[in-house]
Amino acid sequence: MLRRRGSMRAPRKGTPADLLVVGLGNPGDEFAHTRHNVGADTVELLANRHRATLRKGKERARSAEVTIGGKRVALAVPITYMNDSGLAVAALARRYGVEPHQIVVVHDELDLPTATLRVKSGGGLAGHNGLRSISSHLHSDAYQRVRIGVVKPSSRERGVDHVLNRFSKRERQEIDVTLEQAADAVECIVTDGVDAAMNRFN
Repeated sequence: MLRRRGSMRAPRKGTPADLLVVGLGNPGDEFAHTRHNVGADTVELLANRHRATLRKGKERARSAEVTIGGKRVALAVPITYMNDSGLAVAALARRYGVEPHQIVVVHDELDLPTATLRVKSGGGLAGHNGLRSISSHLHSDAYQRVRIGVVKPSSRERGVDHVLNRFSKRERQEIDVTLEQAADAVECIVTDGVDAAMNRFN
């Protein structure tokens, strides 16, 4: 059983951050802007908002540090494949000295209609391999989530193929709005807390 708010008991490296925000996806141009990469797209958007550049580091991720509402926030996109996201997140957590409840993971969600946004604190994995890897490496599922709906595929299409597809033109217009809202939700978590973000965006 995963610990809800247990410590990772790893030595801290560097100055602690107030929050670590991780956007999930797969690396490489072939996966850019697919359904599975909406989390990574959101963190890229946040970096652009705050005039930061995500740079590759030793933690198997591209990352940057920004200030939001007076708080030090680390933004990161793993360069591992989705199934190994936890390798990067655990290393980033050590680097920035954060506990699981100080981590926000932005990810795609099959159980939500396309372009639907939900904020969640802790909880299950809903079959998401990226979340499974993160929970395994953190030994906790107490991190916060910003979930972006990409809708379940029809019975004729396997989920793994569905999430690696790009959006239709109409869906792309909708998802671009949702990505902006997801970035807003992350900023709300930083400044006002996850409960306030759930009340505002759910």
